Amino acid sequence: MALGNHSTMMESILLGLSSDPHTQALLFVLFLLVYLLTLTGNMTMRWVIRADSHLHTPMYYFLSHLSFLDLCFSSVTVPKMLENLLSKRKTISVESCLAQAFFVFITAGTEALYSVMAYGRCVAICQPLLYGQEMSEQRYALLVWGSWSLGILNTLISAPLATKMGSCDTHIIPHYSCELPSLFLLSCSDASTNLIAMLWSLSPHGVVTSLSIFFSCACIVSTILSITSTSGRSKAFSMCSSRLTTVILFSGSGFLHYFTPMSGSSLELVFSVLYSIVIPMLNPLIYSLRNKEVKAALHRTLGKYLQCF
Repeated sequence: MALGNHSTMMESILLGLSSDPHTQALLFVLFLLVYLLTLTGNMTMRWVIRADSHLHTPMYYFLSHLSFLDLCFSSVTVPKMLENLLSKRKTISVESCLAQAFFVFITAGTEALYSVMAYGRCVAICQPLLYGQEMSEQRYALLVWGSWSLGILNTLISAPLATKMGSCDTHIIPHYSCELPSLFLLSCSDASTNLIAMLWSLSPHGVVTSLSIFFSCACIVSTILSITSTSGRSKAFSMCSSRLTTVILFSGSGFLHYFTPMSGSSLELVFSVLYSIVIPMLNPLIYSLRNKEVKAALHRTLGKYLQCF
């Protein structure tokens, strides 16, 4: 029976992060705070970028989309996880499970936006005189919507196959959310076709994204080494290393989660929490809120709104 035909299988059980009630209460408070910080940081970034004309540049256009992406990414999984941490019946309907897997795949796939931002930063640092020409309005809009298109294309390749898998009597998912690897566990049919489709859709995407980021960082580092100012060099290295670390953590944990056999182990859950919950919270801090331009824009925008009252 296909997962899409759920006359006998109406719900699945999400085992979550822990079965201990006291641990669940602590996890609820922790992840509620993380989610609120994620919402606050990313919504603040979008609000400031929209409100302040000084930030209407390609770099902040990219960051605005990244904030929106992180808002969507965390909101797909965290609210349901928080609900299940307080609930005795930790269930999710088949329709909701499929929808969650679909939107996680889109938002995670669209994180190719990291490579777009790395390219923009590389041009700004390595070829500042050509920045206006290289990053025209049409060019950066095309790059951003190209990232969204890649995420949607990957989903259209892999997600429909998941709805055609035969379902078993076992409806238990050893995870806190539904993702494509989770759906494979619900199938009694051979999931190798689905795994191959996912591999072929994600691997080129991930490899190209990672290589472009490393190449951009290499160009930035070579340019930084020519800077005579020690403070300027250390600042540039700090910026590049923090962003590269974020990308490695996101891509590495996502790869390990999607391309290793799913067992519900603690390490596997840590990888998933890292790329789907922690990174969306850290991105505003790493990419934006440490930036002097953003701080100045935030002060200006807050000043305008406070004057109204």
